[in-house]
Amino acid sequence: MLVLFTGIAGDFWRNLLGWYGYGAIVLVVVALAIVVLVHNRDRFAARRLPYPLLAFLIFATLSIAWSYYRLPSVLGASVQWATTAAAIAVAVTLSWAELLVALGWVFRLVLGLSFVFEFIVSAFIRHPVYPVWVVPDDPAHPAKLLYWSRNLLFDAGKIQGIVGNSSLLAMAALLALIVFSIQLLSRSVGRFWGWFWFAVAVVTIVLTRSATIFVGLAVVVIVAIAVLVVRRAATPRGRSAAFGGIAIVVVVLAVGGFVFRAPLLGVLGKSADFTGRIGIWQAVIGLAQQRPAVGWGWISYWMPWVAPFDHLIKRGGVQVMHAHDAWLDVWLQLGIVGLVIFGLLVLGTLLRSWFTAIDPVKTHPALAGTYSWVTMLPILMLSAQLVQSIAESRMLIEGGWILLVIWAVKTRLTQSGQVPAAIPVAATPGSA
Repeated sequence: MLVLFTGIAGDFWRNLLGWYGYGAIVLVVVALAIVVLVHNRDRFAARRLPYPLLAFLIFATLSIAWSYYRLPSVLGASVQWATTAAAIAVAVTLSWAELLVALGWVFRLVLGLSFVFEFIVSAFIRHPVYPVWVVPDDPAHPAKLLYWSRNLLFDAGKIQGIVGNSSLLAMAALLALIVFSIQLLSRSVGRFWGWFWFAVAVVTIVLTRSATIFVGLAVVVIVAIAVLVVRRAATPRGRSAAFGGIAIVVVVLAVGGFVFRAPLLGVLGKSADFTGRIGIWQAVIGLAQQRPAVGWGWISYWMPWVAPFDHLIKRGGVQVMHAHDAWLDVWLQLGIVGLVIFGLLVLGTLLRSWFTAIDPVKTHPALAGTYSWVTMLPILMLSAQLVQSIAESRMLIEGGWILLVIWAVKTRLTQSGQVPAAIPVAATPGSA
């Protein structure tokens, strides 16, 4: 649970303890992950891990050789390996049902502590607060993007929670909504507390008002409906018809979204330039085109003191730390080659997650198998992450990368029989 909490709410540790305190916690997490992997080395083999995942890590490491910023690339590659090790430790030691429980506790902590924190700021401190490591250059005109909390809870404003960012808190709430919904449907939690935390996640999404998350919520609902439609198809012909219907709906929604993008952006409260993101994307594309094949070298987070990031983009007086698009970030750092590898990793994980969701769980080859709500976890979570990847680069770092690796590794190992398949939770034959 510490691995998942630290990954998803890493900003909390940094804001509370500073970078050195956060570094100490990360070292503890990595050490524990290594111990877990060594202790459970008989439960998986490296050759059973997804090849695109290994290829991505190796290529990111090799990029040190041609990196424009070699020492930061050494650090970036090391952090990527360490984060991956922590994620693999979770994937190989927890069943799907146990992972659902762990994620439930983590998201309850993130959302619960966020409201407690915002309440303390608004009720007692009564003014915006900075992280402990931030000292504003101009206290009279502070950069609002640096605030840990803006003291907006009582004004029903866009709260930022313990992660210090309304967009990140909104994403945590969307993922929490998926987890809490599956727990309620599988009856793995009591109805009162299940619905209570479901409501907390909904309120958080409303208060953060992130356009990306509203789109993500719509996509998650569509994917969930698609899974249920396929599950209900009893024959191969029925499944083919379901797949065809789903394809038509997806095309219609995609075309409609493109044609009516301007009014949709207005409804979501977004400007035509996606709140400044297009300017960031243009700057990133211009830089990536200078080294299109293999990129500038892996760095993960943009280090604001390292060229060419030191004067690349500023928003609200704050240096931008990522491309606000995971795909552009990979192209920038690892070029077209890295982008292809990353695409294969995501595509493979998406396909395995889809089949994990639509196929019944068999506890014995001779049995017909049953459907379980918990097997919908990876496809729904990954769908939300993919939507976020268009506007944020979080899928490449910390909790976003941890979750991606968990879905990639766990679906691969389950498929190859290296770990037990998902344990049905309150499932009956033919249940959704």
